[in-house]
Amino acid sequence: HRDAIGSQAWAEDGILNRGLAAVRAEVGDALVVCADTCLDEFTDHGHCGLLDAEGGVDNDATLPLYQAMAISQARAGAHMVSPSGMMDGQVAAIRAALDQAGHADVAILAYSAKYASAYFGPFREAVGSTLKGDRRTYQQDPANRREGLFEALLDAAEGADMLMVKPAGPYLDVLADVAAASDIPVAAYQVSGEYAMVEAAAANGWIDRTRVIDESLTGIFRAGADSVLTYWALEVAHRTR
Repeated sequence: HRDAIGSQAWAEDGILNRGLAAVRAEVGDALVVCADTCLDEFTDHGHCGLLDAEGGVDNDATLPLYQAMAISQARAGAHMVSPSGMMDGQVAAIRAALDQAGHADVAILAYSAKYASAYFGPFREAVGSTLKGDRRTYQQDPANRREGLFEALLDAAEGADMLMVKPAGPYLDVLADVAAASDIPVAAYQVSGEYAMVEAAAANGWIDRTRVIDESLTGIFRAGADSVLTYWALEVAHRTR
């Protein structure tokens, strides 16, 4: 169910929190259960926050909803929450809310340098995104390298436990900047468009699929990532263990 404020995002019986509870019940503490903390899948307009009267995203009015969502995810069993909406102040707001609610041990993976990228296309199609317009007013300009590092350092100062650069491959320069400056772990997200291009080229016989997968991941780690989110995670783990 989607509505203007994304109310199912923090509902105890909402699909995400039911999923989190089921996964935590299955794996316990053997795996880190990490939840995406963002409203876009629950709003009927597809944006990551509340809209104001002019149709723009209201940053400050969105923060209390992120707090409610993070607390609900912690209660459902998440070890880590990952605010991905690129609202200013989201990390500090969530950290304060979790601590006050007795979840000081729940970590925060901050989507710090998240760019307004065309590489997200296959994912949005797969999930039936309801997005109207674009997210260029709150995600970052792909031409702006410096802001990626600036935003990451702000999140670290606000209490993030890990920082994220997204997408990964087209932003290795930003990733290298963040990794060189960060005192906490840095992750990179190899997104759906990166995955789809390799799979499409391999299906046409144009590339050596396995070698290109490994090379793409090696490049991300070489740029400084401590961990990588990738659609090939399970395949690569089994192949290289």
